[in-house]
Amino acid sequence: MRVGIMGGTFDPVHLGHLVAAECAREGADLDEVWFMPCNVPPHKKDAPGANTRQRWDMVCLAVRDHPAFRPVDLEIRRGGVSYSYDTVRMLKARHPDVHFCYIIGADMVQYLPHWHRIDELAQLVSFIGLKRPGTDIRWGDLSETIRSRIIMVDMPLLDISSTLVRERRRAGRSVRYLVPEEVRKYMEVAGLYE
Repeated sequence: MRVGIMGGTFDPVHLGHLVAAECAREGADLDEVWFMPCNVPPHKKDAPGANTRQRWDMVCLAVRDHPAFRPVDLEIRRGGVSYSYDTVRMLKARHPDVHFCYIIGADMVQYLPHWHRIDELAQLVSFIGLKRPGTDIRWGDLSETIRSRIIMVDMPLLDISSTLVRERRRAGRSVRYLVPEEVRKYMEVAGLYE
């Protein structure tokens, strides 16, 4: 079984995340994509705008209608900073027969050498890089070990980000069609990002 890991803060989850996961699922022939909200992201300095429970709830709402998408709360339950290496070791111990692939944007492909324990991580998983129009990757900056573990798949250019959604909510503007409708309703009821 091949499983893609879609990690992130998901503050909030938006349609760009879902399109990315679907492109990775099809392009890399994945059986499932597991959406795994992090507890404390190692690469982001700002605290999330929504609390952990709200971020989890929104991910569950966003993926519940897709038969191959699954929410997984492993990093939230573990607590602390969410390093991919630690997560993968736990996943491999629980699911030894599963081949895991981290789904990342093309910008993060370039950043891979800075990931915590990347050489060890690259022995345990593959990476699915989402190739967007106009993105250039300097392959020479990546070690052969990392390069050999990357599968690139095409993704349409969607200029949607969690930051954009939060800013529009703060400004009292609509986020309809930027996030799944159930997530939009959840944010409205909870007064998130207002």
